Amino acid sequence: MTVKKIIGKVHLWLGFTSGIVVFIIAVTGCLYAFQAEISKLTGKAYRNVAPQNTPYLQPTQLKDIAEKQLPGKHLHSVQYGTRNEAVIATFYNFEQGNEYYYTLFVNPYSGAVLKVKNMDRDFFRIVLLGHYYLWLPETVGQRITIYATIIFLVMMITGIILWWPRNKAAAKQRFSLKWNAAWRRRNYDLHNVLGFYMTWVVIFMAITGLIFGWQLLANAIYKTAGGKKSLTYQEPLSDTTKITRAAVLPVDQLWRQMQQEHKDAATIEMHFPGTDKSAIEVAVNTDAYTYWKTDYRFFDQYSLKELSVGHIYGRFKDAKGADKLLRMNYDIHVGAIWGLPGKILAFFASLIAASLPVTGFMIWCGRKRKNLPDKSRRLY
Repeated sequence: MTVKKIIGKVHLWLGFTSGIVVFIIAVTGCLYAFQAEISKLTGKAYRNVAPQNTPYLQPTQLKDIAEKQLPGKHLHSVQYGTRNEAVIATFYNFEQGNEYYYTLFVNPYSGAVLKVKNMDRDFFRIVLLGHYYLWLPETVGQRITIYATIIFLVMMITGIILWWPRNKAAAKQRFSLKWNAAWRRRNYDLHNVLGFYMTWVVIFMAITGLIFGWQLLANAIYKTAGGKKSLTYQEPLSDTTKITRAAVLPVDQLWRQMQQEHKDAATIEMHFPGTDKSAIEVAVNTDAYTYWKTDYRFFDQYSLKELSVGHIYGRFKDAKGADKLLRMNYDIHVGAIWGLPGKILAFFASLIAASLPVTGFMIWCGRKRKNLPDKSRRLY
């Protein structure tokens, strides 16, 4: 058996092993590609507000309004956007037995609650859970998606080897689809030609996807790039031995400070301390469509002294090349790093990736049928 035939067998059996999982991951990724744009378009009624010449309500005022809608639940943060956008208040708890996830949309001028949204019933939230965990328990689903993605990476490499033309004559038909051919040939071209073009994009999507769930790979890439910080988020703590009366409403004071210091902000997200030791986190983003430039700032809730962190999710001005590379991971994965063209590219790459297990299975079925005796073949 030649090397190419061995590679063909590896490609085939790896496809059988991971095909269904790859199909689910790719389809859900395809559906999620324009989540931000679709959500804003379909949610105009509660996401948009009429700009007014009055000041915004303070974070603690919005906190009181939001908590009356969901009593007994912990408010995580309030996010301010542009002058014509509603404030987004987020409640969540992921501890088993008491899980919930809600977002509230509130008019920042009047305090009117425009929408209370249970995110566990949100379409894109459901799609995302399928993409990450296949709708299975996290520890199980995440492991399966990691293994399937690694297998898919090997399949893309073996697929390129199988695709590679043996001579110039064969190369002519490897780059284009032959639409006027029989359906089996069209299916073969869809698998091979589109697979070839897609591979160079999906390899990056697969690697960035693995970085989310495979800490070993994330650390290896980060350290190789020269990173020296931690990739594990760890909140700095407030000093409870120095409680003063200086900060009566510390979150409100920080909110006014952030408005002055970040006049170019697209969003400012104020986090409320969960315990008496927690810090106040402020996330300031200058681009509402990406995340990698977000400025994460932490303050002692009593003295309002700014606290430093040892992980990559701190001040953007302090981020080195390796830190920025890991910060970019999500935006690269979904194509947002290149704006709308990047998202379109990610959409079609995911769509083609989803088609590969289907067209590959049809190629295998066609070959099995071809090997049947004439009498048996007529049954199909």
